[in-house]
Amino acid sequence: MPKLNKIEHVFFDLDHTLWDFDKNSALTFEFIFEKHKVNTSLNDFLSYYEPINLKYWKLYRDEKVTKDNLRYNRLKETFDALQFQVDDELIYQLSEDYISYLTSFNHVYDGTFEILEYLKTKYTLHIITNGFREAQSNKLKVSKLDHYFETVTSAESAGVKKPNPKIFNFALDIAKAKTQNSVMIGDNYEADILGALNIGLDAICFNYHNAELQPEIKVINHLLDIKKYL
Repeated sequence: MPKLNKIEHVFFDLDHTLWDFDKNSALTFEFIFEKHKVNTSLNDFLSYYEPINLKYWKLYRDEKVTKDNLRYNRLKETFDALQFQVDDELIYQLSEDYISYLTSFNHVYDGTFEILEYLKTKYTLHIITNGFREAQSNKLKVSKLDHYFETVTSAESAGVKKPNPKIFNFALDIAKAKTQNSVMIGDNYEADILGALNIGLDAICFNYHNAELQPEIKVINHLLDIKKYL
């Protein structure tokens, strides 16, 4: 596998790439359900919630729902699918508590610290995330990842979300980087990989979910596999 040449800047997605969103999210729901005495099976809830949440994030990326719509509707739709009665007041409270407590959990993917230690001696590291600025900043601090990254570009700071070319160009500008000396690493094929490739930025897909991808896409299944390319 040929190494990438002339790379100086490495851009990472955060959720589902370094920060283990699914594990931290499950722990958050476990905590807030206990707090509010929501007596439903956590596993059943998550089996509905996870695909519904992905659907709403896609709608959010496509500018079809607002942040508030996303936060309320993903819960409402999940409880409806479970046929579990929850009033609006509790849904709003759960929505707020979820955001408040999510960043208190700090699980990262296996190999995260090792690969960042390896990369930081050779490259300047950055984050490009569609997550909300304050939440992402808290995640980076609590999980002790923040000191690895020179710049953090959120959708809120760029005014657009991945895969919009503007967020990648915005991130490159503040990093003082160019497409030809940079690479993007993320898990989402549409947002991270196609978004980067569409502006001429090389990309590596962290395919932990084993999606079928075109053979020309650079793929890793574990973060330490990044060493094959960098």
